[in-house]
Amino acid sequence: MLIRSTWILSVSEPTILPRSYSLELVKQLHQQLGLEMGNEAISSVSYSGIIGSCSTSRDFFTFHPEEFYKLSLSGLQEVSAKTISHLNLSDSLEFLGTKFNILNREDEITSYEELYTTLVANEPEPIRRFELQFVTPTAFSQVGTNLPLPVPNLMFRSWLERWNNFAPVYLGGDELIAYFSNAILLKNHKIQTKSWQLHRGYVNGFVGDVTLQMFNRADSLLANVANLLVQYARFTGTGMKTRLGMGQTQIPTLTNQEN
Repeated sequence: MLIRSTWILSVSEPTILPRSYSLELVKQLHQQLGLEMGNEAISSVSYSGIIGSCSTSRDFFTFHPEEFYKLSLSGLQEVSAKTISHLNLSDSLEFLGTKFNILNREDEITSYEELYTTLVANEPEPIRRFELQFVTPTAFSQVGTNLPLPVPNLMFRSWLERWNNFAPVYLGGDELIAYFSNAILLKNHKIQTKSWQLHRGYVNGFVGDVTLQMFNRADSLLANVANLLVQYARFTGTGMKTRLGMGQTQIPTLTNQEN
């Protein structure tokens, strides 16, 4: 089972939170879920933080009553997915002395088997152009440093590692990443660097729109595997610290354009 639950939030009055609020919120959500946090090498939960338009001043965010906000949780294996599906946040979310009203909840539910069957086993017409939106800062850990850039093989390695860890269908390892490295290029991007505040310190990542293009000569089956991993990104996120709100990834459109 795979689930991505999204709550629509609002505030009744201007609401101020420290930039480091995200860690406290995700801790509270894990407590409500009854899940331990940080005991998995690869987290089975990804979390978005509160997404939407807010003002920034020094070390604080201000959330405004005229805006709508989103909070998402994804469960990447059976236990976490079922727990998230049963999570009842009632009509409000209160933490750090603030209150967010819950207006709506939407659940996207599927399974690894369904994704694989639909996108690969049924041999659909290959998708060779992938549009992605990175809505929270995204970065990749590299030998003691963090890289805030949309490097295709790092993105696919991130998704593949989580897929192979949780899914019943193994897709491949380094040889698959090597193939993608020679078959997929970064076509366009419109990104900017943005920092993600943690309890102590911060991590720089990129946010914005990215287009990946797979060469026409690429094998159709592997093009479908690439599309499978791209679609999986909307559940698992991309890169490092997705359990703490980084790397939230949306897939706005599916196209088959060649240019």
